Amino acid sequence: MQVSRRVMKKFFMSVGLAAAGTASLHAAYTPEAGDNSKLWTLSATLRGFYDDNYNTAHSNVKGSFGAEVSPQFTLNVPLSQTELGMRYTYGLYYYQERQNLGQNPYDQTHQLDLWLDHAFNARWSAKLQDSVVVSKEPDLRSAAAVPQRTSQDSIGNRARLTLDTDWTRLFSTELSYQNGYYYYLNNGGNAGAPSLAGLLNRDENLISIDFKWNVKPTTVLLVGYQYGQNFYTGNEAIGVNPITGNTDFSSVRDSLSHYVYVGVQHAFLENLSGSAKVGAQYVDNYNDFGSPTSFGPYLDASLIYTYSPGSYAQIGVTHSLNNATAVSSVSSTTGRITDSQESSVVYGSVNYQVTSKLTASAVAHFEYDTYDGGNASNQSDQLYDFGLNLSYSFARHFSAEAGYNFDYYTSAIPLQSYTRDRVYLGLTASY
Repeated sequence: MQVSRRVMKKFFMSVGLAAAGTASLHAAYTPEAGDNSKLWTLSATLRGFYDDNYNTAHSNVKGSFGAEVSPQFTLNVPLSQTELGMRYTYGLYYYQERQNLGQNPYDQTHQLDLWLDHAFNARWSAKLQDSVVVSKEPDLRSAAAVPQRTSQDSIGNRARLTLDTDWTRLFSTELSYQNGYYYYLNNGGNAGAPSLAGLLNRDENLISIDFKWNVKPTTVLLVGYQYGQNFYTGNEAIGVNPITGNTDFSSVRDSLSHYVYVGVQHAFLENLSGSAKVGAQYVDNYNDFGSPTSFGPYLDASLIYTYSPGSYAQIGVTHSLNNATAVSSVSSTTGRITDSQESSVVYGSVNYQVTSKLTASAVAHFEYDTYDGGNASNQSDQLYDFGLNLSYSFARHFSAEAGYNFDYYTSAIPLQSYTRDRVYLGLTASY
C-alpha cells in the first residue's frame, strides 16, 4: 500500500491554516515583535476561503468554499532570571462541499505551545520548548483508484531541551535533546493494507552537541555531532518479505543515525547575517532485511536580511536523509522495505512593511525527495509551494487580510500527484 507522503510534511500545519493557505511553507525568519510587557493576549480570527482541491486528489478533484474560526490565547510571564509562557490555539473549519455530499463538514485542531527560558548565571542558561498538536489530517487519501478524503485523528508532540554554556570568552557549547512523538488513531491494518498507525506511529530522539569558537565579534565557528534513534511503535504488519516469506512489522523501520558537521555563523552587516552547517549523515536500519545502511551529505544553510523596520527576507537550503515516509513497499529482489528518503529543500520568504498599517509577505518552497529501499527505491517526488499575503491593520485591535496559496506535487508513485489553489479573506481581533 502507498499512502500520501504529505502526511509527514504537513503534520504540524493546522488543518484550517493549510486549508486557508496561511500556514508557513518552511520555518521562516520571524523577528520578535509586539508588546512583550503585556502578560497575556487574546485574539480571534475569522476567515472565508475557497479551496479548489481540498482532498489533495490526483483525480476526482473537488473544490469547496469554507470558513475558519480560530481563537488564540497567549500567556507570557517574565521574571528576574526566567521567562515562561504558553500559547493555545483552537481551530474550527467548515467545508460547504462536504456538507453537500452528506459528509462531516467540520475539522478541528488544538495546538498547545509551552516554553521556559532560565539563566542560571551569566554563563549558563537553559531553554525548554514543547508543542503538541491534536488534529485531523486533511491531506490524507486512500490508495484507491478514486481517492477519497480519509480524515483521521492524530497526535503529535515535539519537545526540545537546550543547555548553553559559555566556558570562556571565546569558547562555548550548546547541548540539546529533542524528542518527537507521533500517534495516529487509524490502526488495525495488515501487510497488504498497512494502517497509518502501523506505518507512522513512532518515537524520535536526537541528542546533539555543538562546540563554538568566537573567532571575531561577528563570526562564530563550530563543530558538531548528533546521535538519533527512531522507534516505530505501531506494532502492526506493514509488508511481507518475498525472499524469506516473513512478515515485516512496524519496527522493521527502526533506525539509528550519526551526524558530523562543521559550521559558521557570521554577521556580514548589522542587518545581514548567515549561518551554515556542512557535514555527513549515516543511518543504520538495523531491523530491515540485510541491515542496510545509508550514507549521505548533510547541509543546513540560511541567509537573513532585515532591510527596514518590519521588513526582512530569508533564503535557505537543507539536505538530509529523512527517515519517516508514509510510502510502504517491499522490494521483490532485495527484500528491503522503503525505509527513508533523501530530501533537498530550497525555501525563501519576504516580509515588506508597505506602510505603518499595510504588510505584504511571500513564501516559496521547493523540495526534491528520493526514496531509499523497497520497490520505490530511487523514485522521486517534487513539491512546489508558493504563497502571498496582504495584511492591513485598520485599528489598534483589528486587522484584515487576504491571500493566495498554490501547491504543485508530482511523484513517480502512482495516483499521488496533484495541484491545489487556495484563496482567503479574513478578519482578526486581538487584545
